[in-house]
Amino acid sequence: LSIRRQRQMCIRDRIYLNEDEMPRTWYNVRADMKVKPAPLLNPATGAPMAFDDLRPVFCDELIRQELDNDDREIPIPDEIRDFYKMYRPSPLVRAYCLEKQLQTPAKIYYKFEGNNTSGSHKLNSAIAQAYYAKQQGLRGVTTETGAGQWGTALSMACAYLGLDCKVYMVKCSYEQKPFRREVMRTYGASVTPSPSDTTEVGKKILAENPGTTGSLGCAISEAVEAAVTSGGRYRYVLGSVLAQVLLHQSVIGLEAKAALDKYGVKPDIVIGCAGGGSNLGGLIAPFMGEKLRGEADYRFIAVEPASCPSLTRGVFAYDFCDTGKICPMAKMYTLGSGFIPAPNHAGGLRYHGMSSILSQLYHDGLMEAVSVEQTAVFRAAEEFARVEGILPAPESSHAIKAAIDEAVRCRETGEQKTILFGLTGTGYFDMVAYEKFHDGKMSDYIPTDEAL
Repeated sequence: LSIRRQRQMCIRDRIYLNEDEMPRTWYNVRADMKVKPAPLLNPATGAPMAFDDLRPVFCDELIRQELDNDDREIPIPDEIRDFYKMYRPSPLVRAYCLEKQLQTPAKIYYKFEGNNTSGSHKLNSAIAQAYYAKQQGLRGVTTETGAGQWGTALSMACAYLGLDCKVYMVKCSYEQKPFRREVMRTYGASVTPSPSDTTEVGKKILAENPGTTGSLGCAISEAVEAAVTSGGRYRYVLGSVLAQVLLHQSVIGLEAKAALDKYGVKPDIVIGCAGGGSNLGGLIAPFMGEKLRGEADYRFIAVEPASCPSLTRGVFAYDFCDTGKICPMAKMYTLGSGFIPAPNHAGGLRYHGMSSILSQLYHDGLMEAVSVEQTAVFRAAEEFARVEGILPAPESSHAIKAAIDEAVRCRETGEQKTILFGLTGTGYFDMVAYEKFHDGKMSDYIPTDEAL
């Protein structure tokens, strides 16, 4: 074929919605769940957490969203929609080049959430949580971050709204990703490696585990302590796991479904990477709603790292959401709040548990889960980058790996399935990880049963 013809065959088919087609409401999948997620429990009493129990930690409106199991649609405030318009609607892309590379009859689409300065989907919830903190008259917010995507997004949102932002960053990611840290500082956030000696819980964790590389559970403990000891000036905000976060992230799936519906396309398989559950829950939300209501059927696949396999090797039980055991207890698939995952390069997926919503859906057989090793993930990331022209984040690359595997199966069986996956962000701040992969210095760690 001529070069021109080859280029024509590989032109990306990007589907953009108009601004007026953006969602005006978030979708609350809990409203359609036959079995609701179990409530958060007060660790001191064992009773379900009520509104007043959560007030020292979270913003008032976010508590209402967290406890709301019944309202299917929650209006998106105009101020948040105006902020969304800076980078939304995000594109839905037909991966023609990847299909050609794989020689598959499958049709592959991906929803690209990396087209903003934070480089990921996290901004969708960061601006919402910062907005409600501002409305409540708070001075600022505290949070944790793994790879730094959430911390970056929250620092951007806080700068936009004039809020103070304190970030506790998992120590191994703090050291692996200095540029991500500096973006947060550019937007005015303070960034502390966790565990640290700036909090009582951090000191305790360091005493018990000297030299620890940290975990999201550790960083959560420190961020919560910083909030509850602030004299009411700060509240804690979280980038994943909680129902309120999956609610905000439903804009991903709502836009994806609207774009597909516009062209009469129905996916057979929907795939997302899974750490705490924010992007996966957001992507699958409207499709899962149709499945729950009996209107359509889809196959959902959660993809997690083999080094932190909460769904595939965890237990479905009540557990603390943090390592310091100061947060509410959630019923979820968990590896135990004391589990410290290996310092792999997908920092955003290093959480010991999974969203209670996704855990319940998985437990009820409405969703599948697979775990993949990081060297295989980076091979998939490199293959994708070379043909699709986007350098993917390590977290997103877990979904890419599973999408490639499903497309190859279609090549072997001849099935013409339609695959949708979430490309949650870009990997331009993850070059240390890519360097280790290219230099052959990246290893795979799979915890033993004893370690779990």
